[in-house]
Amino acid sequence: MTNAVIVDAVRTPVAKGKPNGAYAQIHPVDLHSHVLRALIDRTGIDPAQVDDVISGAVGQVGEQSGDTARWALLGAGFPESVPGVTVDRQCGSSQQALHFAAQGVMAGAYDLVIASGIESMSHVPIGSQSIGKDFAGPSVTARYRNGLVPQGISAELIADKWNLSRRELDEFAAESHRRAAAAWKDGHFDSQVAIVNGLTIDETIRPDTTVETLAGLRLAFKSDYWVRRYPQLEWKVTAGNSSPVNDGSAAILVASESTASRLGLAPRARVHSFAVTGDDPVLMLTGIIPATRKVLDRAGLTADDIDLFEVNEAFASVVLAWHKELGVPLDKVNVDGGATAIGHPLGASGARLMTTLLNALERTGGRYGLQVMCEAGGQANATIIERL
Repeated sequence: MTNAVIVDAVRTPVAKGKPNGAYAQIHPVDLHSHVLRALIDRTGIDPAQVDDVISGAVGQVGEQSGDTARWALLGAGFPESVPGVTVDRQCGSSQQALHFAAQGVMAGAYDLVIASGIESMSHVPIGSQSIGKDFAGPSVTARYRNGLVPQGISAELIADKWNLSRRELDEFAAESHRRAAAAWKDGHFDSQVAIVNGLTIDETIRPDTTVETLAGLRLAFKSDYWVRRYPQLEWKVTAGNSSPVNDGSAAILVASESTASRLGLAPRARVHSFAVTGDDPVLMLTGIIPATRKVLDRAGLTADDIDLFEVNEAFASVVLAWHKELGVPLDKVNVDGGATAIGHPLGASGARLMTTLLNALERTGGRYGLQVMCEAGGQANATIIERL
């Protein structure tokens, strides 16, 4: 079987996804185009040789609609002969794009392919694509008679089920900010970012974050309605122990080993194994637990074999529940900080995490890295890479 290798990966610094964010005046297509151009510049490949650009985006409406991958590659100056396709597996969209890219290479359908992601939440606020509409439909409503819930409520239900305290959530969030600030200070991100609009650091990192400052934040999702629905909950989730809203993009160049050799490209990692799974759509964000077990089983590895983990910090409770179930030491998880600090530009986050994981493995000399991403609707993607 043909091996799929990662040749390079690049991301933008992550900006606030608000009107005062650094990318608020940049069209999402242009923000996406920026990392596609950067990938070409960094590798020196002829973009005409790219078989496909597979991109993730969650808010596929307005300025991120109409197969935004196609417009981004054209905006990046790629020849018109290069196709593009946009996928949506919610927060795991660009991680799924990487899976599709690797699968295409392994099947012999692609020689050279880009997996990327975009989300401009300052232009396309979260949930824009379904405002005023029932995206689930009556059959799903009939199946889940107690009703589906927003992600913030799922995060509260997870904290309750795994008996996580407010202090534990805040401690985890404060540590994420500390690690991310240290990573920038120590130059860990310098080689993986393509600067846009003068932003030289992830905009939502707060180096002065402490458990005490987080403790003063109000509860984000508690309301009279949800208290009536879930009277047993001790409410704990705040904006401080959740990921913010963000703008950002990232891109990964994937090739077959023979193509990399022919083009004089040095592979950095092999896409070793991947998996996707479904889970309870009400708890919603716990799919990372079975997905991790599934990908380890497919790889013939154990958690002890993995040197570094990237687990998306949609909410602190999600990562801590995963940690309690799998027993992975937190000093191997998100070593350069996570989405609580760096940010979570939905459709771009999968590619952003992989960019971070790849560079961290190289810096630390690790062999195996595992990335896992929770997704709305109760799904999760998991990927294992092997550093070369």
